[in-house]
Amino acid sequence: MMYDNFCGIYDRLIGEDINYHQICDFIQNIFDIYGISPELVADLACGTGSVTCLMQERGYDMIGIDRSVGMLDIARKKNPDILYLNQDMRTLDLYGTVGAALCMTDGFNYIISDRELFGIFKRLFTCFLDHGGVLIFDISSQYKLEHTLGNNTFVYDSGGIFYVWENRYFPKKQLCDININFFTRNKKGYSRVCERQLQRARSIDRVTALLLNAGFTNINCYSSCNFAPPETKSQRLWFTAQKP
Repeated sequence: MMYDNFCGIYDRLIGEDINYHQICDFIQNIFDIYGISPELVADLACGTGSVTCLMQERGYDMIGIDRSVGMLDIARKKNPDILYLNQDMRTLDLYGTVGAALCMTDGFNYIISDRELFGIFKRLFTCFLDHGGVLIFDISSQYKLEHTLGNNTFVYDSGGIFYVWENRYFPKKQLCDININFFTRNKKGYSRVCERQLQRARSIDRVTALLLNAGFTNINCYSSCNFAPPETKSQRLWFTAQKP
């Protein structure tokens, strides 16, 4: 299961690169822009619950959803009062509707098939979003997967974790094959953890078309939490869409 192999060191690695408070500020600003005050919010592919917990602290009733049991175990330790569901978002099954749905830090890049991504959008739109509710998500851009990661290898040494990040990009399929070997320091030396991931690159136009076909309106795309417009070399794209 993806991420189960290194869920124990995930926060130590990702926490260095992602400002979760800034992400939550962006989400709340989007709520204001769309003129909504959702009481219940679903966080898809919530991982270790960093965004889920912060949004709960800001007064929102959160549901955290992830297919990795290991990630959810860590999330529950952060805040056991949040409802966490061990589900694949392709077969999402909530108990009712929510005022907003989130999918942060590349969650939708891992959905390889356009048909399956459309199915997620359509399922959220039809079954689980309130009228006026919004979907907010970010993805690694096509430029990032093709050129920044591309066919490159990276070596990192950070806080007792040494890892080698090897990538291979397939242009025709728009797929980035990611292989990471982690070596974490322990009393006996180092232990090794291997993780393989596959991410799909999509253009802004393609993602927008899938959202429109699912029924969403008021679709916007930004290149940062500061609402900057997307550029050719933008590394990350932030989408917002509304159910009328």
